Formats: sequence, C-alpha cells, structure tokens
Amino acid sequence: MRKHIKYIVTAAVTFTGLAAFSQNNPKDTLNTGVIDVVKPYTPTISDAFKVKEVPTLDDETTETKKDIKYNIFSFPVASTFTPAKGKAEGIEKAKPIKLFDNYATLGVGSYTTFLGELYVNHALSRTENVGGYFSHHSSGGGIENLVFDDNFSDSKINLNYASRLRYMSWKVEGGFQHQNYNWYGVPESQINQAQLDGIQVDHKFNNAYVGGDITFEDTYLKSGSALFRHFGDNMGSGENRFVLKGKADIPINYEEIATELKIDYLGGSFDRSYNLDEALKYSNFQIGLSPTYQLKQDDLTLDLGISVYFMSDIEASDNKLYLYPNITASYRLVSEVLIAYGGIQGDLQQNSYYDFAKENPFVSPTLFVQPTDQLYNAFAGIKGKVTSNTSYKFAGHYISDKNKALFKNNAIQTVNQFNYSYGNSFGVVYDEMKTFGVSGELSVDLNRNFTASLKGEYFAYSTDNEAEAWNLPDFKSSLFLDYQIDEKWFAGANVYFVGKRKDQYYVADPFVNSVPVTVSLDSYFDANAHAGYHITEQLSIFAKMNNIASQGYQRWQNFPVQSFQVLAGATYKFDF
Repeated sequence: MRKHIKYIVTAAVTFTGLAAFSQNNPKDTLNTGVIDVVKPYTPTISDAFKVKEVPTLDDETTETKKDIKYNIFSFPVASTFTPAKGKAEGIEKAKPIKLFDNYATLGVGSYTTFLGELYVNHALSRTENVGGYFSHHSSGGGIENLVFDDNFSDSKINLNYASRLRYMSWKVEGGFQHQNYNWYGVPESQINQAQLDGIQVDHKFNNAYVGGDITFEDTYLKSGSALFRHFGDNMGSGENRFVLKGKADIPINYEEIATELKIDYLGGSFDRSYNLDEALKYSNFQIGLSPTYQLKQDDLTLDLGISVYFMSDIEASDNKLYLYPNITASYRLVSEVLIAYGGIQGDLQQNSYYDFAKENPFVSPTLFVQPTDQLYNAFAGIKGKVTSNTSYKFAGHYISDKNKALFKNNAIQTVNQFNYSYGNSFGVVYDEMKTFGVSGELSVDLNRNFTASLKGEYFAYSTDNEAEAWNLPDFKSSLFLDYQIDEKWFAGANVYFVGKRKDQYYVADPFVNSVPVTVSLDSYFDANAHAGYHITEQLSIFAKMNNIASQGYQRWQNFPVQSFQVLAGATYKFDF
C-alpha cells in the first residue's frame, strides 16, 4: 500500500512541473488568429440522433422473463363454526280478500218489514257471463193515526247475458217489476166521506223491459244501446217507450267530432183525465243529434258543440225543431288542487209516466205528459283536492225551463169521486220556470277504511203562471259516513235534511165558491245508521236503524212516513 502511495506522489510532482514549464516558456510560437469559414455548415438527417419513445434493450438478461413460483405453507385448522344461511328481508303481505260472485240477503224489521235480495253471476267461459238479480222490499204499514192501509211492496227481477270479445263487448238484459203503493193520505176533513164511499186505496204498477248495449274498440263507432219498456197500472193506464242511442267519432279534416245520436219514442194513454171522463192519450217521436269538438291545450279542455232535436207530436200533429248550446270548459289552475269549470247546455227532456211514478208513487192515473224544453243550463264552479284523500266542489247554476213539470196535490172532488180524488193523490202541472242554485260538496277518503261526504244545496225559483214551485225544496243537504272498523266490524250512517216546500189544498165544489190555499210543508231531518259483523268471509250479519229522530214528517202533503224503524238480517256470499 505504501509503494502505491509513493508512485502516486512522484507522478503528481512530475505533472505539475511540466505544466509550469509550458506556461512560462518564451519560445512558444503558437499565435492566435481569425479563422474564416468559407462554406456554411448544413446538417443532414444522418447527423441527428433520434431518441426513441420506447427504447429497446439488447440484453439477454433483461429480455428473458424468469418464471416465479410462489409457495405457501398451508396446514388445516380445526374449527367448529358453521355459517348460518342468509334470509332475505320482506314485507308482510295482507291476506287477499276473497271475492265472491254471488250473494243473498234476508232481513226483517219493524212495521212488518221484509227485505230480500239475491244476485247471481256465472261465467260460462272466459268471455261469456250470465247473471240475474231478484229483490223484494215490503212493509205491512202501521203509521200512527192513519185510517187507511199504508202498506207497500216493491219486487223486481232481472236476467242478463254478457259477452266480451277482442274488439267489442255486448250485453242483453230483461226484467220485470211489480209495485204496490196506497193512496192513504186522505186529509182529515175527507176521512168520513171516504170511509162511507168505501174507497180502495191500492195502486199497483207493472214494469217490463228488455234492452242491451254494445261497445267497440279501435273503431270510429264507439257504443250503442237500445231499450224497450212497457209500464202500466191496475187502473187501465199503459205506456210504451223505445230509446235507441249511439256514439261515434266522425273524422273531418284530420279531426274527430264526437257525435251522439238519440231516437226516442213515447206513447201512452190513461182511461180519463182528472176532471173529464175522456181518454187521455199522448205520443211523440224525437230524433236528437249532438256533435262536439274537443280542444285540449296545456291545462285547458274545451268542448264546443250543439244539440239539435226534431220532435213530432203525433197526437197533436205538430212538428218542431229545437236547437241547444252544448259548451263546456275546464282549466287546471293549480294541477289537481284547483280546477275551474263551467259551461252552458240545453236539452229536450222526455217526461214519462214511469219517471213520474218513480219520483212520486202517489200520482193519479190522470196525468198530462209532455216533454220539458230546457232552454239552457248555465253553470260554473271550482273543484279539486285539498290533500290526496280530501276533495271539494263548489258550483252555481242558472236554469231556464219551458214546460217544467211540477207535482201538485189534486183538488178534492165532491162529485164524480174516485179512489184518488179525496186529496190523496198528485197531478202534474207545467210552467215556465227559472232556477238559481248554489252547492258545495266535501269528500274524505282515508285509507279506504273511512269515507265521508258532505253536500249542501240552496235553490231559488221563479215561475210565470203557478203561484209557487210546487213541492220543490229551498234547501237540501246530506251526510254519508262509512267506516270499516276492523276486519270483522263495519258501520255507517247517512243524514238528510230537506227544507220547506209549498203545495196547495183545494176543494172543487161546484156549489161552493172555494179558493185554493197554499200549504207550507215543514222541513225535515232524517238520520239513519247501520252496523255489521263478518262472522266468516262468507257470512255477515247487519242491523239498520232508520228515521232515528222519529220524525213523522210529510215528504208529500198528507202522506206521513214511518217513524223510528229497526231492521236486522244476514248476508251470505258464495260461488257456484
């Protein structure tokens, strides 16, 4: 090691001396000067060295990949753990309600009341059904302080057949109804005379009908229906009515016009009129056409249309043409919360003996029947939903009717007396009348277990010839409640309030000059309730209470109703 150090020091000294000699030697002949480049340097591509983005290595050690083997030192481990099987979390589903196609109801109650209903429906195939309905409701009567029998009965039966095909469905049905109502409302001043005359107060109605309807899919012709009805009574009265209706969408210039066609024939007769011993006949034929064009834009829906009627009064040999507006509109001001609607419409309303007797079963078989010409019905209102289960509706209307039908108490006859001429029946009078009305309605539906509906209406009338709008109330209201308490118990109630009405009392005595007296019928309040229990999914029992306030009010003059009533029964549901 020391020898190496000696050599390194000797070399360093020698190199330093040579460098000093070359710096200080005066005999150095190297002179500096300027070198001129005659030809400029022009580089070529070959002179440049391009570096590759991905260099290659010519290295056998780097290029050759070595296989790497991994080894683990595994050995078994004793364990007693057993993993549990996973279970998906789910929602408990309520047991689906079993629906039955048929049911039967039977009930009995006070005033010797019987109630029976039977509804059956059977599927002949996947597209065909046949069914039927039978009901009976009767009461033995027993209203206090009445002299004449006040019993009533109402029985009806219906049979139907329905077929559902791919592009259309149709149904045919037929039925019969028998009713018995008594003219028991004899005023106190006429009771003795009526008893001496031995009047028979029973009045029976018979109603037979056959009809059908058809509905089409994906065609311009939408639907059609037909109905034939024969209605009569045990006093020699009879009425026939045939109604044919059709709906279609008629294309015009790439637009569709919804069009309704109606053909209505009515003909009937009574053995006599109320004052004269002459047969009373009526007959008319109507054809109505109602085209409507619907315009929708954003939240606005506008229906523009007219209704045209041609009527032929066959008995009077008179033909008339009627034209009515048919315009309605609705606008969503705030989605489903606030919707404004309104319109103006008119119609030729066909009155019939069947319709009169259905509304007032104490009419006499001496009616003059003619249609009502409703010139216009202008209405406007708002509706919507306060919450998802609470809805409301407020509206007002103004109606102008020509030949408006009004029920009026028949005058008491002192000569040519009949079972219905003691002030115990009603006739029909016609007048030009204008009606103004406002109404409000509130409905609540909570989880389908509790539903409630409250409605109120106020009316004001103006007549041309009659002193009053006979038997029309100035105020009406109703309340409906239904409550499904649990799977077994259910209950409900309904309450009605009807305001004051006006009628007339008149004695038609040829020997005494009497003046008609206007009678005011008191308003009345009618409360009803029901409750029931499902013993099984097929068998249920129920109880009903009617007129809980026990008001013996008069719906029609001289005709008090039954007071507090109780009815109990059972319903059985089944399948074939």
